[in-house]
Amino acid sequence: MSHAIHDLSLLLSQMQPVLNPGQYVFCSLHEQTLPQDVIPLATFREQEGLTVVLTRQDADRLALSYNYVAAWITLNVHSALEAVGLTAAFSNALAQQGISCNVVAGFYHDHLFVAEADQARAMAALLTLAGQ
Repeated sequence: MSHAIHDLSLLLSQMQPVLNPGQYVFCSLHEQTLPQDVIPLATFREQEGLTVVLTRQDADRLALSYNYVAAWITLNVHSALEAVGLTAAFSNALAQQGISCNVVAGFYHDHLFVAEADQARAMAALLTLAGQ
């Protein structure tokens, strides 16, 4: 098991962005629950309801509404949760290209959701930021 990295320059040089296959959507559940065979990629409880990140295929099958179809990019560097500056660095690099980004921090990695149409440009910007 690798140790979490705190140093920003090391995080950037080792972040290894990977584009995961598929299309992903953000949905909000109020009263309904997901069937047992649907495992969301991420969830977050908000005052308005439970936000779930699902494959577009699952959301369509369940007739859940969404208005944003995203590509999922994982930064394959073990970033410390308390590391300073990584989110600012990649969000600034994407913003300079006019790309919006929704970030989910996992225990080991940061996961970026960008508009599906922007996935190639986002990967290019992240690879440039990493010096690759």
